[in-house]
Formats: sequence, structure tokens, C-alpha cells
Amino acid sequence: MTWTGDRGTGTSSYRAYGRAHEVTAPGLPPLPGSSDPTFRGEPDRWNPEQLLVAALSQCHMLAYLHLCAVAGVVVTGYSDTPRGVMAETADGGGHFTEVVLRPRVTVESADMVERATALHEDAHQVCFIANSVNFPVRHEPVASVPSDLAPDAM
Repeated sequence: MTWTGDRGTGTSSYRAYGRAHEVTAPGLPPLPGSSDPTFRGEPDRWNPEQLLVAALSQCHMLAYLHLCAVAGVVVTGYSDTPRGVMAETADGGGHFTEVVLRPRVTVESADMVERATALHEDAHQVCFIANSVNFPVRHEPVASVPSDLAPDAM
């Protein structure tokens, strides 16, 4: 991680410096970072709070897809719109109070929907990131079949 926000006067005042930085790792493209716009960050860059929520969502998805493959549940689509809830403290700090994952999963056939939904709990239990945070991570999953395979369409 490298700070790129020096505007020529360093941190001479709260407004004098940018929050821009780049997260790098060997062999990967740089990830542009900043603070949340509330804290003078740049809205077109990832902030740490977004990255934490994204990491929870990614970890859950990867654990879930593995469990589905092992269980014979054929997932053909997966998306999530996770949301983190934070509380600010009087000293200007804060913490997450919860993250809600809302995975929307498409499975190959209607007889897989019930098992596909149940496997989210198992995925939560094995997710490294969810097991590393000190706030609740809830799930509101929906599993379905493609609309052309739904019972109403037949």
C-alpha cells in the first residue's frame, strides 16, 4: 500500500492532503484507494469500508460455490448486493454493527432451490473473513431457476 495523496505540503493540515493511495501485490493490477467521501476521500476509488464488505461477499460466494459443487447443486448465476451498517463514535472513529449479504443465486433446476438456499448457512460457517470479524454477518439469500424453467412458465 502506497499513499499517493501528497499535494506538496504533506499533512500540514486536515484539508492539505489527499487520501488517495494504491493497494498493490506482486502480479496484480493496482487497486485505487481513498477514504470515504465523508472523510474527504475520492468517490471513484475504493475505500476500506467498501473493501471489507466486498471481502465478506467474495468469501461467502467462494465458499458457497464450493459447497454447491460438492453437494451437486448446479449454480448458473450468482450476484450479491451487500450492505454494511456502521456507527460513528464520539471521538470520530467508528465500527461496523452488521453486514447483510443478499446473494441472488440461479440454479439449474427447481429441485435444487431448497438445498441451494440452505447451503448459505454452511458457507457462512466456513468463510474465513466472516469468522474473523466482530460483528454479525447476516444473509438474505434468494435462489431460483431461470424464468424459462420456472413452474409458472411450463
